[in-house]
Amino acid sequence: MASSLITALLFVTFIATVTASDPDIITDFVVPANLTKIDGDFFTFTALRGFFDSDHPPNFKVTEAGMADSQNPATAISASGSANAGTVSVPTTVFATGIDDNILAKALKTDVATIQKLKAGLAVKA
Repeated sequence: MASSLITALLFVTFIATVTASDPDIITDFVVPANLTKIDGDFFTFTALRGFFDSDHPPNFKVTEAGMADSQNPATAISASGSANAGTVSVPTTVFATGIDDNILAKALKTDVATIQKLKAGLAVKA
């Protein structure tokens, strides 16, 4: 029962994530037709101005950055797709693919024999 509930929750979360994107990325850069002057005021978000200019409520308290909020330990969940997330091995990406040796030799301004030596050094050893 709990497994089905967790699976359903993850599925709904995934669907919400998928639908929470821009329908077209270009619409972020479309200027309204009735606007004649584009300056810094066009790009300024003004909805929070009253929040910073007003007085704080009487029960508002600033907490220190190092102050523990409770007696329970904090938990963080993180995930990545590899051991070094965001890194790409360039030699393996370039030389262990099906790119023709002549093209690599021209691109790297060397000869085909050097490219073949590099490929042999990066070959998967069985």
